[in-house]
Amino acid sequence: MTAKTVLITGCSSGMGRQTALALHGLGHRVYATARRPEAIADLAAQGMATLALDVTDEASMVAAVREVERQQGSIDLLINNAAYGLHQPVESADPAEVRAQFDTNVFGLVRLTQLVLPGMRAAGRGRIVNISSMAGRFSPPGGAFYHASKHAVEAISDSLRLEVAPFGIDVVVVQPGPTITEFAGTAVDTMAAPPASGDPYGTFRAELADMYAHKSFTRRNGAVPAEAATRVIVRAATTARPRARYAIGGLSRVVMTARRLLPDAAFDAVMRRSFPLPRPAASAR
Repeated sequence: MTAKTVLITGCSSGMGRQTALALHGLGHRVYATARRPEAIADLAAQGMATLALDVTDEASMVAAVREVERQQGSIDLLINNAAYGLHQPVESADPAEVRAQFDTNVFGLVRLTQLVLPGMRAAGRGRIVNISSMAGRFSPPGGAFYHASKHAVEAISDSLRLEVAPFGIDVVVVQPGPTITEFAGTAVDTMAAPPASGDPYGTFRAELADMYAHKSFTRRNGAVPAEAATRVIVRAATTARPRARYAIGGLSRVVMTARRLLPDAAFDAVMRRSFPLPRPAASAR
């Protein structure tokens, strides 16, 4: 197998870290990145190249891509992994937090892709792996903005795949279901602000946080270990003839299939049974 030059975002934890380690172990030239270089210092100690890269900062992205291209000529494989989950009711979400969600999950992915494509086109080859989610195929109560960001990744990837195929570049989407990583803790943090007096969504947010903290991301409820998710990402990144999409975990496949096949009313009923909902004051007495 020919060694590839790989740039991965979001390597401080979870699937990004595991994927960097796996590809490094296979002999690829991996550039692991994170906003805080100290968070990936241990990867550097294992012989991996590391860079500071903040997908919400233009100068940071430009500098990282230029440095990899200076050292290696071009980037063969970009894995857009950096993301987090904002979970808030639509009515009460802070607009600044919504913008930050899209800056990280969507706009950073787009800009970094734009930066690596000229080098890939010049080389006549390349692959971009976008880590989406089963969240890109449905949207439950409390998840509007995270799921919307992953809907956007799905749509962007579909267009991009057709646009860059003539240049010898593959675009692959990976769709994890619940995965046992630090993602759940970050998501819970976005729900955890103490409710204001009279907040009609206060109880809902607390119940949603409890579900994410103690139920959704467990093996018993269908979550997969980060190692299992990593194996799929590595396959998507290295196989000679990649599929357009790779789902991770049985729950991911079941939910996405149900969303595709069920009428809206039926799928809404599934969501009502599976997630907490706000309770109007009159019905809460």
